[in-house]
Amino acid sequence: MDGYETDVLGQRVSTSAMNARPRNDLILRAMSGKRTERTPVWLMRQAGRFDPKYRELRERTGLELEQLFAHPEYAAEITVLPVRFGVDAAILFQDILTPLGPMGAPFVFRPGPVLEQPIRSPSDAERLIEYDCEEHLAFVPQSIDLSLDRLAGATPLMGFAGAPLTLLAFLLEGGSPRGDAARMRAFFARYPAAAKSLLHRITNVTVDYLRMQIDAGVHAVQLFESCASMFIDAEYRELALPSQREIFQLLREYAPDTPTVLFARDVQPDLMAESGADVISVGAGVSLREAKRAMPRGAVQGNVDNQLLLSGTVDEVCDATRACIRAGRHDGHVLNLGHGVLPGTPVANVQALIDAAHDCIIQEKEEQ
Repeated sequence: MDGYETDVLGQRVSTSAMNARPRNDLILRAMSGKRTERTPVWLMRQAGRFDPKYRELRERTGLELEQLFAHPEYAAEITVLPVRFGVDAAILFQDILTPLGPMGAPFVFRPGPVLEQPIRSPSDAERLIEYDCEEHLAFVPQSIDLSLDRLAGATPLMGFAGAPLTLLAFLLEGGSPRGDAARMRAFFARYPAAAKSLLHRITNVTVDYLRMQIDAGVHAVQLFESCASMFIDAEYRELALPSQREIFQLLREYAPDTPTVLFARDVQPDLMAESGADVISVGAGVSLREAKRAMPRGAVQGNVDNQLLLSGTVDEVCDATRACIRAGRHDGHVLNLGHGVLPGTPVANVQALIDAAHDCIIQEKEEQ
């Protein structure tokens, strides 16, 4: 060993600098609300089924999805795959449902998430316990450590967790919630005390889980409220916001320099801003200018349409990317999608979006 390693971009880097602030810190600066020389870009679900190298790895290993999540070496390999496209951050290859396993609710993926024993009664809810994340989810920090080794200080690594209300929806539905989450509404109506008690326990686990990721070295964390669109504003305020606020407040006290991001599907920016997150990640139907008004001291993330990325032409993808960047003005803006990359999305479209983001520089005179 000569004290140097080669990072994912083929550059030699001192091993003593590998855990320092990444050389490409565009996203971290944008997430702190600062103006950047260009708009940084990463994509939700960028390490997923659209990528032929990911599909090759799945075929090569023969592992089920939940087995891949628990395999640090493969998880790290998948985490860094998108860096070759030029994204400005990697995000840990994991699932929002991972923390539920040690609580007593392990999900398998066949191909979507399935829970063998969905929560149907207060006694079912009571058996789900809080636990020590470092003891029961050791493969997560191991995956982070190996991912950081592979990134070698080139780009930031993001961690994440599912928001408590979203995780509760999966528990009550026994899989991916659909439609109006009827089972969840019925459970809250019939067993409000049990529902709120379980939501509280999930919140505690989520805080511990994200603290563990921060301790392991991630540079930012995102909370996914993926089921937010199933609830009207009054329900969202009552059931989702309290847990979000608690999580972001506790993380700010624990790691004030680690940016926090909230993705709440189809929720209006002003309501998302009440969570206390440093960054709000908005859907494709939301005006970025409206989102920026809701976050005067924070940042925004989004919001190219993932359906356009799936079915549009390269020219359409580039036009949408440039329009999004013009709306964000390189000012506290992280380019992303309104939701995750869809299976079957052409690699050429993903590459076109990233290349357009690199090439699109908005001059100040264009912002007037």
